[in-house]
Amino acid sequence: MIRFDEVSKVFPDGSTAVDSLSLEISDGKLTVFVGSSGSGKTTALRMINRMIEPTSGSITVNGADVSTVNPVKLRLGIGYVIQNAGLMPHQRVIDNVATVPVLQGQPRRAARKAAYEVLERVGLDAKLAMRYPAQLSGGEQQRVGVARALAADPPILLMDEPFSAVDPVVRVELQDETLRLQSELHKTIVFVTHDIDEALKLADQVAVFGRGGVLQQYDEPAQLLSRPANNFVARFIGLGRGYRWLQLIDASGLPLHDIERIPANSLCAAKGTQAPDGWTLVVDDEGVPLGWIDADGLRRHHGGASLSESISAGGSLLQPDGNLSQALDAALSSPAAIGVAVDREGKVIGGILATDVLAAVEARRRG
Repeated sequence: MIRFDEVSKVFPDGSTAVDSLSLEISDGKLTVFVGSSGSGKTTALRMINRMIEPTSGSITVNGADVSTVNPVKLRLGIGYVIQNAGLMPHQRVIDNVATVPVLQGQPRRAARKAAYEVLERVGLDAKLAMRYPAQLSGGEQQRVGVARALAADPPILLMDEPFSAVDPVVRVELQDETLRLQSELHKTIVFVTHDIDEALKLADQVAVFGRGGVLQQYDEPAQLLSRPANNFVARFIGLGRGYRWLQLIDASGLPLHDIERIPANSLCAAKGTQAPDGWTLVVDDEGVPLGWIDADGLRRHHGGASLSESISAGGSLLQPDGNLSQALDAALSSPAAIGVAVDREGKVIGGILATDVLAAVEARRRG
């Protein structure tokens, strides 16, 4: 457990970064510090591994006051991931990952061998091990940064806005990877972000920081959304508070409806084929959705247009383990007004209606 007890940080210019912070971070949980720039969230994080020393108060890890622990020894036992990965540019990926185990006295050969296993765990191909950081994409660099932090198997992982410098698509992938790793490893993670959606997606507990480093609310995501402690928290979460709440509700109980579908290789013989509302789902030979086609698209295709020119790719897919927010988006973004649910192989298993999502929300409220 990590415990902050009346911790404050006042810089020499008199500015207060963190003001009387008291909270407990449970073992094996992912806790997110969220707030706007200058709210003290990063300062609070860096006081855990003594990169910044508090002005007053105490921080304990498993009952031990960190101020009594040698800072180098303390940091070697805590994983640390930062924005832009912070990799050593002159070292190959494999040696970047093996850094902490080697510093802890592990033979370099053994550390490298273990590093390959960690690279695989974070979803990186072993062929990247001999490349230099500059030869990797931004997303790959961040995965290496996570691998380096995990290499010595630390019980605590500090992550300081690790995904803020990558593009939105890669950011979602890295968030999903973090959730997957946490479900396997159960580390005690403290994660800093300014993005409330990222916080709500990842966290077991969310700490909302306000101006001057004052803690505004420390709660589970569902409580944060349904019962914001004050107007500051309500405004910080924003006008989409109700929609964000849908992210926390599992979509597995939604009914699945039949979707009329047609294999792509049968389109040439499909004159006149269309769904009752004008749309038919086109799938490949394995049942994976390719897009929607209507009567106009069929005519274009029969007139010589390619498949990609004839179908509409609109509509997101509801993946396994999806939530009600994703289900509603799939239904609303579909040109046929029915979302497509797929299995783990990406094959169509049925359709999702927006009305069913709203009914599930109402049932949740009543329950």
